[in-house]
Amino acid sequence: MTRASLDKQPHEVASMFDNVAERYDLTNDVLSLGQDRRWRKEVAKAVDARPAQKVLDLAAGTATSSLPFARTGAYVVPCDFSLGMLQVGKRKHTWLPFTAGDATRLPFKDDTFDAVTISFGLRNVQDYDAALREMYRVTRPGGRVVICEFSHPTWAPFRTVYTEYLMRALPPVARAVSSNPDAYVYLAESIRAWPDQPALAEHLRKAGWTKVAWRNLTGGVVSLHRGFKQS
Repeated sequence: MTRASLDKQPHEVASMFDNVAERYDLTNDVLSLGQDRRWRKEVAKAVDARPAQKVLDLAAGTATSSLPFARTGAYVVPCDFSLGMLQVGKRKHTWLPFTAGDATRLPFKDDTFDAVTISFGLRNVQDYDAALREMYRVTRPGGRVVICEFSHPTWAPFRTVYTEYLMRALPPVARAVSSNPDAYVYLAESIRAWPDQPALAEHLRKAGWTKVAWRNLTGGVVSLHRGFKQS
């Protein structure tokens, strides 16, 4: 089995997700204590997809995150660089236009999408500043980006408890339910190393996004960042 290291070599990250694809959605549900479902509902509200709009869902995996956008009547493109994830997703949702793509070199023309979103995937990109610039490039003027990512709890006592869960409780739980528990050790380490909410907002601004804002979910365990491309 493969796990990525914190230098996030693309082939290591892709291989790691290939190895967890079959039970990925179940494992996430267990490890998040069911909170991932609520988080995805909040993402759908923030993206606010409308009929006939084009939505790019990056790091879409098996397309669980893409379905709420499709239900609105939007044209959603699930994109991921893990072929294993895409294959599992295509078996489940044959009608969706699954696309293999690297977030730092997206296979789409400029100004294509009304909205670009990525949930729990930006953290796994080796050069996430390049990814933020690519998202900006493929978004039409006036369009929006929504990023859902693990972050840093804002209340210090809860942050301590959460960190203990990540480093001590998560690995044994992952061993019970995941096909590749070492991948979830990487998950815990990458969450701890990820920029906090204001720092990520600044990265968005440097990539060109305007009206950047964020809000915390579950006390800051997860944050939703949003920005707009100038018209």
